[in-house]
Amino acid sequence: MFSTLAVAVSGAVWAADPDPAPAPAAQAAAPQAAPAPPPLQFKLGEATFTPLGFMDFTSVFRSASAGSGIGTNFGSIPFNNTASARLTEERLNPQNSRIGFRVDATVKGAHVMGYWESDFLGNNGNNVSVSSNSNTFRMRLYWVDVKKDKWEVLGGQSWSLITPGRKGISPLPADLFYSQDIDTNYNVGLTWGRIPQFRLVYHPSDTVAAGISFEQADQYIGGSGGGGVITYPTTGNFSTNYASQLDNGALGATNTPNVMPDVIAKLAFDPKTGSTSQHIELIGLFREFKVFNPGAGANVSGTKFSSQGAGVALNMNFALSRNFHFITNNFYGDGAGRYLFGTGPDFIVRGDGSLSPIHDVSTVTGFEVNAGPNTLLYAYYGDAYFARNVAIDTAGKLVGYGYPGSPNSQNRNIQEGTFGLVRTFWKNASYGALSFMAQYAYYNRDPWVANLAVGGKSAHNSTVFLNLRYTLPGTAPPVK
Repeated sequence: MFSTLAVAVSGAVWAADPDPAPAPAAQAAAPQAAPAPPPLQFKLGEATFTPLGFMDFTSVFRSASAGSGIGTNFGSIPFNNTASARLTEERLNPQNSRIGFRVDATVKGAHVMGYWESDFLGNNGNNVSVSSNSNTFRMRLYWVDVKKDKWEVLGGQSWSLITPGRKGISPLPADLFYSQDIDTNYNVGLTWGRIPQFRLVYHPSDTVAAGISFEQADQYIGGSGGGGVITYPTTGNFSTNYASQLDNGALGATNTPNVMPDVIAKLAFDPKTGSTSQHIELIGLFREFKVFNPGAGANVSGTKFSSQGAGVALNMNFALSRNFHFITNNFYGDGAGRYLFGTGPDFIVRGDGSLSPIHDVSTVTGFEVNAGPNTLLYAYYGDAYFARNVAIDTAGKLVGYGYPGSPNSQNRNIQEGTFGLVRTFWKNASYGALSFMAQYAYYNRDPWVANLAVGGKSAHNSTVFLNLRYTLPGTAPPVK
């Protein structure tokens, strides 16, 4: 759907436009032009290894100091009357640089693809900025995909199936929409994740695909991505009893006792209109939550509580012309805060210890324009909304999320308007690509309850990203 420019920007393996054929020799004796060097790849046995990745150098300027590195913590933009809001912030960082490889092989008539991608955005030590900026290496993607005839099976850590696509149902980053933003946390309102999963996809035709994915679950109550944590009931000792059962942004998915994987299904259509391709997809999400309250003493049998989360998404990527794409991705559901970059919790805890999912709605809508062979322009509007969910504990106190008197970290609405460009100076499969990228973003955060003593009714931030990227050379072999 997109030019090679857009694919190069995504960080996936890209195929450069072939060099034009040399003009015929005027005489038979005239010297022949030397053939172009082959793309960077190598073979081990029958497998083809293609290096992938890029080297980034990023500058980030913020009108208010969010203290979140080169990725924006959307849920914790500082309020106007805080010290952070009175200070600007400038960061220079190569952390978003990536490295990896793709492996392609044919085994008994099936195409087998292995994919590895890492960056340097892991959890750094406290002294990382003092003398030696030794940013932490981490795994982003690591999966194997087997495709034969109309069936495809994937296992490993990949982009969640809930992530909007650009083309069909594919795990390759170039076929996904996670925006062209420089921001390493992408865009407010985007549904996404990079999660361990098992995925099964059926391709009945070139224009239709259906898939289902079973993905690592996480019982999340806020605290990550700057999002506010729920308020526990003041009675019942739930904050202690549930401490190891619910993720507050510190425990992680390896600690929470998840009942079952999150189940995500997707149906994708890729019709053609003349020479342009369109993409439409429907997504369904189902989640199961469960906790156990041991009660007051060790000999008490305790009580189990269960609840469910669910949601639907409608995503469209329309090529209104060869160079202009209109994009809209929309989600509506309950208990899906973790898939909105954790800017809102999945559920609250009621006074009796039971769970109640929080309603959430989001969108990322905008356009991308290829303004010439080497320039990409884009603009998006993103919005994430988390509904109020209030309970009364046995002491008569209001608790939950968004109740009167709740902390101003419990957000009602987060919005982002952003635009940017990508200018590629040169690109070729044999020696890579060099690109300059720029992005401006304006964020607005509204809590359910404003605390006038610390900032007022909302928080704002203007951010400018600049980035210089060298994309590694290489082109993957064609997949039949």
